[in-house]
Amino acid sequence: MGIHSDQWIRRMAKEHKMIEPFEESQVRYSADGAKTISYGVSSYGYDLRVSDHFKVFTNVYNTVVDPKHFDEKSFVDIQTQVCIIPPNSFALARSVEYFRIPRNVLTICLGKSTYARCGIIVNVTPFEPEWEGQVTLEISNTTPLPAKIYANEGLAQVLFIEAAEVCQTSYRDRQGKYMGQTGITIPRL
Repeated sequence: MGIHSDQWIRRMAKEHKMIEPFEESQVRYSADGAKTISYGVSSYGYDLRVSDHFKVFTNVYNTVVDPKHFDEKSFVDIQTQVCIIPPNSFALARSVEYFRIPRNVLTICLGKSTYARCGIIVNVTPFEPEWEGQVTLEISNTTPLPAKIYANEGLAQVLFIEAAEVCQTSYRDRQGKYMGQTGITIPRL
């Protein structure tokens, strides 16, 4: 039990469709040979890709961000290959991949160091046992400058931790509010 290697991730992806679409190795170049921010299986995790759909926060309508009463006028929807996040601002996005987490596994999703070294932070978040869906990604630009996010390239790494015992109550059992999400999912109560 513990954190799993690339071999375990490949086996689980094939046998249980844990990650779809799935890249069996690290992809570092696009089809045209250009360098890309890596994605796919790594030594002890999986680097997920960010899609081309973003919700970038804006103050155009002077709304208040409230998790209990979320106002969709807080952001603008953008579909693009390169998203510019304004200085000291925030965006939501989603993973390209759809995840199905086994009942005896907890994952931790962390931002990639390539972005972190530029002041772009991806919120650390768990995927609980038996959760499934596309991941809604929270991206913060902590710099005083505009920041670029590249669609269909790596944004975060997922680590898979297998438990010695199966949990008594999974995310599916308690009918978690973000179960089966697709697209960018805003806060729910």
